[in-house]
Amino acid sequence: MKNMLISRTPFRISFLGGGTDYKSYFSKYGGSVISTTIDKYSYITLKHLPAFFSYKNQLVYSKIELFDSPEELEHPAVREALKWMSVDNVYISYHADLPARAGLGASSSFSVGLLNALHNFKGESPGKMELALEAIHLEQELCKEMGGMQDQLAVAFGGFNRINFSASGYEIIPIDITVVRNEELQNNLMLFFTGTTHLSTEIAEDQQKNIPDRLEQLHAMKALVDEGEKVLTGSEPLYRFGELLHESWMFKRTLSKKISTSLVENIYDRALEAGAVGGKLLGAGGGGFMLFYVEKENRKQVKQALSDLLYVPFKFETEGTKMFYVEESSDE
Repeated sequence: MKNMLISRTPFRISFLGGGTDYKSYFSKYGGSVISTTIDKYSYITLKHLPAFFSYKNQLVYSKIELFDSPEELEHPAVREALKWMSVDNVYISYHADLPARAGLGASSSFSVGLLNALHNFKGESPGKMELALEAIHLEQELCKEMGGMQDQLAVAFGGFNRINFSASGYEIIPIDITVVRNEELQNNLMLFFTGTTHLSTEIAEDQQKNIPDRLEQLHAMKALVDEGEKVLTGSEPLYRFGELLHESWMFKRTLSKKISTSLVENIYDRALEAGAVGGKLLGAGGGGFMLFYVEKENRKQVKQALSDLLYVPFKFETEGTKMFYVEESSDE
């Protein structure tokens, strides 16, 4: 058993296909998304807690919870993970580069990072697929949260990928984009924080309820994944990828009345008027981060048009979840 360790897990940006990763859709029709992880991370610190205190365990996030048994915890993911993995006498803390509930897969980044830390604390070295599948189980089965399955896979594996979903399993396929096109794409993407967050499970529940009546839109969104991959890996001008983001957002807005808001629509319209080719609200909807594809000559105008929002520069990353620091126990 380790004495102390830190796991680092990236956040993700989902470009195309979101909504087709719900099991009720892809188990019948198959699903696909294109996403990338970025150089913004969540960190889980896990340390052995000696028996000097009046409590056996401590959890630090936006709250501080002191507890003897996991059943006492308010935090659902940590409560269920500790029960499931039978870990005790620990100090756990969480911090992140960006806020939660903002459309960047923070909850799955947390879950995957927590499970990675717990496994390694016990001296185990899980594979990335194992961590992703365990995070899906933790969130959707043990914590009873509604949601898709792309985030757990994206943040566990890292990189710029196409992820396919079917009743028989999942397939992670790295996007074969050249270094030059990859850099051009990064430079033409702009990320802004709307200043609001959302409860993704509520929106996901409403969206899944609407799936039978939104099959046409979901089929169209899945088809955009094929076209997007062709653009990224081919020689067509990259601004076409920005146009696909716009087309996808037009479909996504119709999947649930809870996805977009007047604030989001206002921001989107201002960005397009300033020269953005296209974009989208990230995540389930309701608020959080918005992504825009903007050619070099219009970046300054878009940034000025959205000067009331926080602009967040980023780069793609390729590592996925990893152990950032490991300290062996002194009695080993």
